[in-house]
Amino acid sequence: MNHTFYKYTLTFRGGAKSDLKAMFAEAMFQDLPFPKQSSDFDEISRYIEELAHPDMSANIFDEIWSLYETNVLSQS
Repeated sequence: MNHTFYKYTLTFRGGAKSDLKAMFAEAMFQDLPFPKQSSDFDEISRYIEELAHPDMSANIFDEIWSLYETNVLSQS
């Protein structure tokens, strides 16, 4: 099963307004040029650092990526 980072992160949408992962997921969802089909850390990290909305902070990305690696990539 090939779940992209985008698809995995969408599972955090709808959380509390104070939930930084939910804020990240909502900003990512609203960001039309986000690399939705990618599962490549470098590509997504570069996008977030250079082009992403301020609610998509690199710190939260790193936290979600770690969960993504554990829950999705290690299962493949």
